[in-house]
Amino acid sequence: MEKQIAELRDLIDRHARPDTGTPIPGIMLARQDVSAHEHTMSGTVMALVAQGAKHLALGNRLYEYHPGQYLVSSVDLPVTGRFIDASPDYPALGFGFVLEPVAIAELLLQAGPSAVRPGSAVAPSGMLVSDAPVALLDAVLRLVRLLDSPYDIDVLAPLIKREILWRLMSGEQGGVVCQLGIPDSHLSHISRGVRWIRQHYTTSFRVEDVAAFVGMSVSAFYRNFQAVTAVSPIQFQKQLRLQEARLLLAAHANDVTGVGFKVGYDSASQFSREYRRYFGMPPSQDAQRLRLGLTPSTA
Repeated sequence: MEKQIAELRDLIDRHARPDTGTPIPGIMLARQDVSAHEHTMSGTVMALVAQGAKHLALGNRLYEYHPGQYLVSSVDLPVTGRFIDASPDYPALGFGFVLEPVAIAELLLQAGPSAVRPGSAVAPSGMLVSDAPVALLDAVLRLVRLLDSPYDIDVLAPLIKREILWRLMSGEQGGVVCQLGIPDSHLSHISRGVRWIRQHYTTSFRVEDVAAFVGMSVSAFYRNFQAVTAVSPIQFQKQLRLQEARLLLAAHANDVTGVGFKVGYDSASQFSREYRRYFGMPPSQDAQRLRLGLTPSTA
């Protein structure tokens, strides 16, 4: 395993780009040489660390994963992340694999009913961390090696991506990954609710209406939503508003009030208060730092 991780480190270090993209669709490589906090959306991904370690906070839940460990994010969630002790001499290096429900559903159909694990009465947490088995590491390594032979990508990458997905579905977190491909699973219902809130984050809503939209009772929706996201639907909307506000402030640093209204706040004072609580500083101060290209040391 150590040999596999060492080779993976070298490949990621050579091929990682600032935008994290790669010539292989759905595959991302990250190289981070600072330890600053960042507030972002997790995406629906499997993320594996090759060097360094990473902290993630989801609501009141904390996750940490190290080289040879992987995290599965089964819903696109607002998270606070930080690579630990990353530096130019010892950058954090990571691999990301986008989880596509359609591809999971296709594998489930091919594998048959025995591949579907029974679900619990409540949806699983939207994030889980596990040790990567050797077979999964081997498939990830073979996929990243294709970046050294671009001619092979179109033919071989889809086959290896399918293998990685199967390793995840049949591994420790298989129950969660499989639920992504089952339209009527608790996780799929909550994912639809999350997408609806993301699309309507600037407007007020009733939890009852979202529950009806996804086809769940109010109590079941609320209970499962908190199990997956670690926050209530209203708190989830608030986090989306604040993260979008921060993106807007980077371009409109002198219009704090306008940005607050644009993301759905009716009160400038409430916007400023909640922004400071979430990011650790007032929006006007944070906007200036963003405009200058600085990253807050505390957030």
